[in-house]
Amino acid sequence: MDTGTGKRTARVRANLTKRTVDALKPGEKSWIAWDAKLTGFGVRIHPSGTKAFIVNYRSGDGGRKAPNRRVVIGRYGPVTADQARRRAHELLGKVAGGDDPAGERAEARGMPTLGDVFEQYMAANPNRSKRTNELYRYEANRYLGDWLPRPLDAIGRADVETRFNGITADHGWSAANRAMSLLRSIYRRPCVDHDGLRNPVDLWLAGGGKFHRKARRKISAPSEVLPCWRAGIEAEVNNPAIRDALWFGLYTGMRRDEVLTLRWERVDMDALTFRVEETKTGVPLELPITDQLAAILERRRTAAEDLPAGVREWVFPSPTSATGHVQDPHHLYARIGKAGGAKFWFHGLRNSFITVAERELMLPPSLTKRLVNHARPNDVTQGYAADWTIAQLREPAQKIADRIQALMCAELTA
Repeated sequence: MDTGTGKRTARVRANLTKRTVDALKPGEKSWIAWDAKLTGFGVRIHPSGTKAFIVNYRSGDGGRKAPNRRVVIGRYGPVTADQARRRAHELLGKVAGGDDPAGERAEARGMPTLGDVFEQYMAANPNRSKRTNELYRYEANRYLGDWLPRPLDAIGRADVETRFNGITADHGWSAANRAMSLLRSIYRRPCVDHDGLRNPVDLWLAGGGKFHRKARRKISAPSEVLPCWRAGIEAEVNNPAIRDALWFGLYTGMRRDEVLTLRWERVDMDALTFRVEETKTGVPLELPITDQLAAILERRRTAAEDLPAGVREWVFPSPTSATGHVQDPHHLYARIGKAGGAKFWFHGLRNSFITVAERELMLPPSLTKRLVNHARPNDVTQGYAADWTIAQLREPAQKIADRIQALMCAELTA
């Protein structure tokens, strides 16, 4: 039996069992292997390797002139070959009795809406981080919210192109890329489950559409921007918790959410270490507390004594926030930049930390990556070395913090 032609016209017939279905190979196009015993029962093999059981039949009494109908039983894996065969027997039995399962299913359920499928997409990956789930919901509601009640087949290539251009004009290239990437991912599974449904983002790309090229912000030398940022923060940030959160980000190179969600239970002032459990890489981060961080933490601990119990657990608390901790102070970035004379954004603090470590102090890149919890490159030889210990990190972390502090103060005292 030739199972690897990948041709839609191939009339492959076999007794569809676990062994034979496992042996079916994907081709350049979707193709169907039909069961040799049960007429109308088959499995569609997609180029991605996904396999879905189907039932094909003709409705009504028109014989070969009757319209051809197809029902997707389910994807192979969640549905076994034996389960699919039993379900196919049931459906074909209904057809023999004059029923139209495909028509009944379409009438009862119809094409699912984008909102329904989005919820299925969110539930399909229980290991996704809480922050990522929040981001996906935010972007779906903000950029695709008016589409959520629409059936999947009511969103086409032209809709995607118009929406992509609109998001770009109103919110920038990054938001447009993220929104269309999310939409593309949401459609993938339904396009397998619903015969004939096409992914509108793929159609847009096939028709000449293009995602924007990613452009990274260019940062000036830390010796130029750090004095400006310090002046801007001191002039415009009146909330002590937000101000200290920015300093903490600068002296550690940590990502914004890793700083803002730091809890006191993960700070050990006796051992002079702290730990971040939820990180972008999924790897917990343990770091030494430098002199500069110790001063920040002492200020925060003293200030926490007067706070309500519900927010006291956070190092950078906010009694007015629903989460209890400081949120992204993006509304202050432009004001900080204007007051200081250099464009400011939170991730720039991380860029400066890495630049000081590698360019100013010439520290090993592997050490810097460990300090900022960068994903490791696919370098097998680097994996042979043991991880950096807290004791090994303490001295270089202090050197970086001291150099950052010196750079910040240099222009102000000149």
